[in-house]
Amino acid sequence: MSAGARMNMTEGPLFKKLLVYALPVLATGVLQFLYNSADTVIVGRFAENGETALAAVGSTGSLTALITGLFIGLAVGANVSLSHAFGSGREESVRDIVHTSVSISFILGAIISVFGFIAAPFLLSLMGVPTEVLSYSVLYMRIIFIGMPAQMAYNYGAAVLNARGDTKHPFYFLLVSGALNVCLNFIFVVFVGMDVDGVALATIISQYLSAFLILRLLTRLEDSCKLEIRHLYIKKDKLAKIIRIGVPAGVQGCLFSVSNVLIQSSINSFGAATMAGNTAAANIDGLIYIAMNSFYHAALAFTGQNAGALKYGRIKRVCAMCSGMVVCFGVAIGAACYFLGPNLLSLFGIEGGMESESVRVGMLRLAIVGLPYCFCGLMEVMSGTLRGLGASLVSATVSLLGSCVLRVIWIYTVFSEYRQIEILYFSYPATWVITTLAHFTCLVIIMKKRQKELAFHDL
Repeated sequence: MSAGARMNMTEGPLFKKLLVYALPVLATGVLQFLYNSADTVIVGRFAENGETALAAVGSTGSLTALITGLFIGLAVGANVSLSHAFGSGREESVRDIVHTSVSISFILGAIISVFGFIAAPFLLSLMGVPTEVLSYSVLYMRIIFIGMPAQMAYNYGAAVLNARGDTKHPFYFLLVSGALNVCLNFIFVVFVGMDVDGVALATIISQYLSAFLILRLLTRLEDSCKLEIRHLYIKKDKLAKIIRIGVPAGVQGCLFSVSNVLIQSSINSFGAATMAGNTAAANIDGLIYIAMNSFYHAALAFTGQNAGALKYGRIKRVCAMCSGMVVCFGVAIGAACYFLGPNLLSLFGIEGGMESESVRVGMLRLAIVGLPYCFCGLMEVMSGTLRGLGASLVSATVSLLGSCVLRVIWIYTVFSEYRQIEILYFSYPATWVITTLAHFTCLVIIMKKRQKELAFHDL
């Protein structure tokens, strides 16, 4: 199997290349969404204690993201490091970064797996997961963490392929593993009679398959990205750059997860019905985020290669085009999810009309969070552009102050005063707008500085 030639992001028609790169990422994300949603759909509709099981699965998401966020962020560091090496034509550096990235993915996967398995009961209790849900949540989370080595390997392998310009193979691999996940969900829950343990087991089996496929492809490449599993090594200088770029990205992800954990804890205080409605709607608006995130990855990779080639004018065009695309996709998909909301919620077993608390909460989230999601997309594009330039710490700092800190302040001030679920949801669009403006300001300043440095160097 061959991944074909690399995509040269520093030359040629930009709009077409952005779409060719971003659309497979979007399709991959949709598959990942279906892959994850299969757990909630099937337990919500077919498990014996459907609403309790649905609440249990939903209560673990933000906590799992918090634990894994820092380490998955390092994959961003690998992506940017590789993009810079591609743009500047340093093939030996590419080889070193590939082997360093895969090596640390194996190490981190094992560490996270052990920690998550042991700490699950304590952390979920700390989040205030209701007693009737807690045992289900602990079981689900522990099984999911057994799959962490595979998740890390897949993420780091996909980072290598994305930086190379190959976004199609990750899509193909998730197509296969996602189909397996759905089939196994039905087998374990509907036919075997398992519960949250069944959907968790189906998830990790599928993760190990996708990890195997992506590592197998890397070993069969015919250029400097070829992986030699038997000769894995870590280069200290390459690891240092991955850490320098990736840790701020990971910390940013963790901090977002901290605020989401606090929000989830606040939601938990409203009871199982509200938790179930929020879980279903969060899965639906996650579909909008996937579209936004695909252009984040495009901005990250294209900016990285063009920064390596010192083509700053092309970086401006990358940012502008990606911004336009996220607005178009965000508005269209956000509106579609809202107007189809009742039908989409029913897929998760959330039914009964607006008199049902679960339906009411789900539709509130789709209206307040889903409709203005394009602002999250703009924030993501600005963040991806800054990271591609190597200014990962700036991006993380802005996100910390603009989204995370403000969101926490919102919870302890506005929400504390007016304890209504819609007040909690308004924290999302408010912080997206503020963070986008701050990111844009930083991006303008950094681009001017880089262009002055280039002009001085050319004298």
